[in-house]
Amino acid sequence: MQERQKLAGETRRRNDPERRQRIIDATLTVIERDGVAGTTHRRIAEAAAVPLGSVTYYFTSLEDLLTAAFLQLATTSSGAFKARLDAAATRSEAIEGVIDIIAGSIWADPRTLLLSYELYAYAARHPEVTAVMQQWMDNSRAALGRFFDPVTARALDALVEGIGIHNSIDAVPLDQAAIRLIVQRITDVV
Repeated sequence: MQERQKLAGETRRRNDPERRQRIIDATLTVIERDGVAGTTHRRIAEAAAVPLGSVTYYFTSLEDLLTAAFLQLATTSSGAFKARLDAAATRSEAIEGVIDIIAGSIWADPRTLLLSYELYAYAARHPEVTAVMQQWMDNSRAALGRFFDPVTARALDALVEGIGIHNSIDAVPLDQAAIRLIVQRITDVV
């Protein structure tokens, strides 16, 4: 009997190979909608359109699932950041890349900003997730490090996030011209 149930479970998994990924994607959707504090296994299962047991089958705890979701967010965001800077061949092009990252869709996306706020707050209270944040910052700084010294790369990394946060709340966000002026001021300092 137990063997038959095991085989039936394996058959269902083979018929739904994307289930684990759907659960991670749904977790980010629930975090965006309800915040980490409002994220539950049940809400994730509903958003992913999977049985509740599937969530606990793939992830042993809610913390494991949140970590996987935040790792996906960090990987996706730092990948887009790196791709934009990889397109630069010169320092001037890298400066334009930083401006695009701040003012464009890579960091200025409201969903990315909201999820990153949740990630920062969660990481502050869950040291095991701090590694996700550190990896994200390391990836960003490495991409910037092709064109800028370590201190300038760190300042630009902080600027990307800081302006994004401020622009998401300010009644009059900084426009691209103002962002360009700030980035140029930081990168012109020797």
